[in-house]
Amino acid sequence: MYISEKGGVLTDVLTGHAAIDATYSVRAGKFRRYKVDGWRQAFNVPMQLLNVRDAIRLLIGIWQSYWLIRKLHPGVIFTRGGYVSVPVALGGKLNGVPFVTHDSDSTIGLANRIIGRWAAVHAVGMDPTLYPYPKGSSVLVGVPASSEYERVTTKLQHSYRHDLGLRPDGKLLFVTGGGNGASSLNQLVAHSAQKLLTRYPDLTIIHASGRSLETALNQLYDKLLDSGLRRRVLVKGFVLDMYRYTGAADVVIARAGASTLAELAIQGKACVVIPASHLTWQVHQARTLAEHQAIMYLPESKAAVPNRLEEVVSDLLDDASKRAELGNAMHSLAIPDAALRLAVLLLDQLR
Repeated sequence: MYISEKGGVLTDVLTGHAAIDATYSVRAGKFRRYKVDGWRQAFNVPMQLLNVRDAIRLLIGIWQSYWLIRKLHPGVIFTRGGYVSVPVALGGKLNGVPFVTHDSDSTIGLANRIIGRWAAVHAVGMDPTLYPYPKGSSVLVGVPASSEYERVTTKLQHSYRHDLGLRPDGKLLFVTGGGNGASSLNQLVAHSAQKLLTRYPDLTIIHASGRSLETALNQLYDKLLDSGLRRRVLVKGFVLDMYRYTGAADVVIARAGASTLAELAIQGKACVVIPASHLTWQVHQARTLAEHQAIMYLPESKAAVPNRLEEVVSDLLDDASKRAELGNAMHSLAIPDAALRLAVLLLDQLR
C-alpha cells in the first residue's frame, strides 16, 4: 500500500502498479526556508503565509494518517523522507506501528530530521558515519533501483535503441533533471544544443524535461534551432522506462539526485553531472563521485560559461575509452542489491 500527498504530481504513476495493492492520500505541508535568503525570509509575507497554510495541512494530515493507519493495520511503515512522510510516520507512531526511514542523499532532509527520533531503524544510502543518527541505528542498504536497471553492454545498448526506434550506430545524448525536471538545466542544455548537433551530424538528443516544463522547453528548442537540427531533438515530459533511455545513451547529462546516480551507477554510464547549486547534498554527492573519477562534474556556474558544456560533452562523445573508464568507475560504486537489502530489513521489522 502506498500513501502519497493529496494532489501529488506523480501519484498517478503508481496507481495501478502491479507491485502496489492500493494507493491512498493525505494532506501534507512543506516548510519553506532558503539559506540564500537568510534572515530576510522572516519578512517574506507571502512565503510565511504559505508556511502557516501548510502547518494547518500538516495537522490535518496527521489526523487523516492516524485513522487511515488504524484502519489498514500495517505491520511496518517505510518512508523515503518526503514531507508527506511526517504525517504518515507520526500517524503510525500514534498507532504503535514501527517505521523505517531511508536517506538516499548524503545529508538528512527536514522530514527525516523531524521524525527520525522515533524511527525503529534508519536505512541509509551511503556511509552510515555521514549521518547524525544514534550509534547502531543506521544500516547501509544503498539506494534502491528498479530491477530493470542492469549493467549495460554494447548488445544491450543496441537492444534499447531498437526498442526506442533509434539507429544503433549514431550518437545519443540523454538529458534528465529528475522526475519533475529542472528548468535551469533545461536552459543550459538547450543553449548548447546547436553547436553539438552541428558538430555531430549523427547526434540525437533526447531531453526528459519534466511534465510541467515540456511545453516551454519545446518552444525554446523551436526558437534556437533550425528545422533540420530540431528534428534531431526529442523532448519527453516524463518517461516511465527511464532505464531504456539512459541505457541507450552514449552520454547522460543529469542532476545529482541520489536515485538517479544510483541507477546510472548500476548501468555503468558515462555522465556529466550538473548539481543544483542551491542543493548542498547534490553538490556534495557530485564532488564525491568526481573524487572517485566516476563522473564529469560540472558546477552550474561553470556550465553557464559559453562553450564549456559543449566542450565537456564533446570530450566524451569523441573518446569511447574515456566513456568506458567513467562507466567502469561509476559501476564500481554501485550497490545493485539495495532493494533486496532494504526488503530484508523491513521483513526483519515485521518479525
